[in-house]
Amino acid sequence: MAQPPQIAILGAGTFVRTQYIPRLSEIAHLVVVKALWSRSEESARTATELARKFFPNIECKWGDAGLNEIIQDASILGVAVVLAGQTQVDMSLRFLKAGKHVLQEKPAAAYVSEAETALAYYDSLTHLPRRPIWAVAENYRFEPAFVECKKLLNDIGDMMNVQVIVEGSMNSSNPYFSSSWRRDFTGGFILDMGVHFIAGLRMIVGCEVTTVSAVTSHVDMSLPPPDNISALFRLENGCAGVFVMIVSSSSPKIFWRVVGSKGTLQIERGNKDGQHGYSISLYNASGPCKSSFYPFSGVTEELKAFIHDMSQATLKDTGSYAAEPRSSFIEGARDIAVLEAMLESGIQQGAQITVKKF
Repeated sequence: MAQPPQIAILGAGTFVRTQYIPRLSEIAHLVVVKALWSRSEESARTATELARKFFPNIECKWGDAGLNEIIQDASILGVAVVLAGQTQVDMSLRFLKAGKHVLQEKPAAAYVSEAETALAYYDSLTHLPRRPIWAVAENYRFEPAFVECKKLLNDIGDMMNVQVIVEGSMNSSNPYFSSSWRRDFTGGFILDMGVHFIAGLRMIVGCEVTTVSAVTSHVDMSLPPPDNISALFRLENGCAGVFVMIVSSSSPKIFWRVVGSKGTLQIERGNKDGQHGYSISLYNASGPCKSSFYPFSGVTEELKAFIHDMSQATLKDTGSYAAEPRSSFIEGARDIAVLEAMLESGIQQGAQITVKKF
């Protein structure tokens, strides 16, 4: 039996410690984490010790020297880039140029212009025997609830209206509240958190957002601006909808609702029997509401998809391997484009903005 592929994790922050290491440990039969890197020796050592329980031979790396060692290690096929949003694209491109497959955490880029420049550079990597995979870890596209919701859309007839309501809970008790890079990010938490909800929207409706008109405001001064957004959007199928996002609410609630000519489909975040996940409700004229619950597993599923794609691509001698489209950098860039258009509309007092196409 072939040995599992070896990867490195770049980053040692909260998400690496609470999600990447535990989720990768669950699929340790599929992958080996050979190295973990951070800018500082202290943070690298702390996270490496956590991972050592599951990957006993993991190597601790830090600084420029450690980064170069990972780049030059031919046994490491891919890297997970889990760093500050401002530095992720540059780091991803550095490893792609070296021929390593990359799974980069969301958001895909800080701006649409950065995403365009990065994609052009990625497309120019023709000197390599095979172009490495560039995936963006946007776990909502891998949540079973959204996969199921997409299948049920046909049951509600013609789409008439879409509502996305996000009343978040980003307050001082949240581990990401004091994250410095999110506070220095254009769009703040709206962009960083919002890509999840736009990804969910685009996944369910199965088409693109074409135009937006939004009003933004800054109410909670403990959060970076803006912290509230109310947007009207139009889909390419002609259907209109609303996107409302409040970064921090005293009564958190998150749902997507699609009203059709024959019924209504809703997916709502919540918990059941102590498990966090999503409830799907299908209402139609033929009978009572049908409900089902799906626990969170998007991070695990996207990691499995990347590992599978990386393994398959390695077996292919030349050219490029057709990786899982839900993970593609372009999908992540499209989420950014919608939010950037909404933020731009907010600056322009609600002017209608056309969403950049990728």
